[in-house]
Amino acid sequence: MPRLSAIIICRNEEKDIEGAIQSLLWADEVLIVDSYSSDNTLTIAGNYPVKILQHAFENYSRQRNWALDQATYDWVLMLDADERITPQLQHEIQRLLENSPANSAYTIFRSNFFMGQQVRYSGWQNDGVVRLFDKSRNRYSDKNVHEELIMQDGKPGKLKHKMLHYTYRSLPHYLDKWNTYSTLSANDKAKRTKKVSLYHLMLKPSFRFFRHYIFKLGILDGKVGFVISYLSASSIFMRYLKIWRMQQENITLK
Repeated sequence: MPRLSAIIICRNEEKDIEGAIQSLLWADEVLIVDSYSSDNTLTIAGNYPVKILQHAFENYSRQRNWALDQATYDWVLMLDADERITPQLQHEIQRLLENSPANSAYTIFRSNFFMGQQVRYSGWQNDGVVRLFDKSRNRYSDKNVHEELIMQDGKPGKLKHKMLHYTYRSLPHYLDKWNTYSTLSANDKAKRTKKVSLYHLMLKPSFRFFRHYIFKLGILDGKVGFVISYLSASSIFMRYLKIWRMQQENITLK
């Protein structure tokens, strides 16, 4: 049976890190790859049998690839601090590894929670991320955000049970992440966007709102669905606003 390294990449996650670690203690190895937290993240992590490493953050792809190089075992389970592996998913992963996995990577779907409410629609219905894989056959693409796993052999398999994703801790925390993601996304898209126009600043955000709220049934999630759709549209607006200013001022955002 292949042994498993579980990895959490984090920075200033004192509110979430304990729950994430506790959901992974069944793995053969748990690595915490920290981007120099200034809160109690590492103090809390140090209470558990985990390996703590620190590495300066450049972007999500490079941080995850660096973490892969530190893992002892080929099979890796990658987790964010606001995610949890349920007992049902744990047993499914263990059974999969016991029976020689047919694929080199597997998609895990997420059950998302936002502002204390489970989000059933709003474009998050089929939210799946490739997080269980053989690192000897897979690496992350070099993108600042929304990184993807580049597979050498075919498509990923799919696991049945979902992980839990608590994407909202507080409004300031969420908006801080929202701002960071829009900056990283702007840096990714800047080279492919020759000139920012009203199409980017008005039409694309409007379409994103209607896509999530109407087409993806965010309206059925009530106020939370409206907030998610509005923030998603705003992130598109902010991405292109940042690209516009980058082009005007000839800078790269950090």
